[in-house]
Amino acid sequence: MNISSIEIIRISVPFSAGTGQRQNRGQAKDDDAFNAASPSHRRMESLMLKVMTDTGLVGWGEAFGHGSNPVTFKALATVVAPMFIGTSLEDREQTLEKVRRAVHGFGSTGAMVYALSGIDIALWDLAAQVAGVPLHQLLGGTPRTLELYASLVSYGNDPDEVYRQVSRARDLGFRKIKLHETHIDAIAAARQALPVEAGELMVDVNCPWSVAEASAVAEQLRALELTWLEEPVWPPDDSIGLAQVRQQGVPLAAGENAAGVQGIKTLLMQQAIDVVQPSVAKVGGIGAMLEVFALAKQQGVKVVPHCFYFGPGLLAVAHLCTLLPREVAVEVPFIEFERLLYPALAFKPTMELPSAAGLGFTPDFQVIEDYCVERALID
Repeated sequence: MNISSIEIIRISVPFSAGTGQRQNRGQAKDDDAFNAASPSHRRMESLMLKVMTDTGLVGWGEAFGHGSNPVTFKALATVVAPMFIGTSLEDREQTLEKVRRAVHGFGSTGAMVYALSGIDIALWDLAAQVAGVPLHQLLGGTPRTLELYASLVSYGNDPDEVYRQVSRARDLGFRKIKLHETHIDAIAAARQALPVEAGELMVDVNCPWSVAEASAVAEQLRALELTWLEEPVWPPDDSIGLAQVRQQGVPLAAGENAAGVQGIKTLLMQQAIDVVQPSVAKVGGIGAMLEVFALAKQQGVKVVPHCFYFGPGLLAVAHLCTLLPREVAVEVPFIEFERLLYPALAFKPTMELPSAAGLGFTPDFQVIEDYCVERALID
């Protein structure tokens, strides 16, 4: 069975964050143009790919992402995807390794790795379809109803809006909620809306501070009993700096922006974090995620995958989470899409895994047609 063609599809779907006119009260930072959680955004993108075989099977993947999609699209269309045309699905691991080595000069992260991540996901989808089993079964996972955690967009550090949105998520049944705020009063408002006894509160601050600044903030946050403080230090791969901040006693999470598996290995070896967050569409795909899972187990570090996706990447993470302890929840963006690419995007506090062979990704093709902004067929 050989790969005959690869279609690359970039879609952009409008969404609401449930803020109405209050959205204007929060102020986006000057550097928020490429932050998917910024209050300035009204659309969410997915860069999907269909890997098609000469037998008619189709595997779906998703490559990172968001504001960098035009660059990853170009990397897929002109460099990465053509290298897989005509290759055997049976030899997928050898082909992936060959392509990784061919593009190694472009670095351990960035568009080339994102492109390979999307291809890898699609090839795993195909492998599970050939085996006739859901992906989690091929991976050796334990199927279950998955808990979801609500990953809120930023509300511009407006404490009143943060309180309202956390309360809304809690009323909908979410008991694990993540913020994207940086001010202490906004984070404290969230904890007021979600007391410790009522649920878990995480805070992703998107790498804003020096080690000294992050340490000072962590000291102030200790009393709020956060489940984790995510990426408090700039640059995000400063593992030594993260280890210093960790001494303040607030659990730290990172890994989404690490330079591949080796970058995550550095975070683990430096004992810099309490929670590692590999991102399937960034780190190298499902194969790389399995490597991270094994490394984290060796180091005794909890894994909670990053997943601010709504295409095949979300389902890939859901299947992967069956390999992790039951308390690990799947991250989903706390937004309402104008139209649903597939039914599971009407997010509730739990998700059932698809029972079909492979990923089980069955999109609404009319939604793809209506919201497509760029596409290419490589054959």
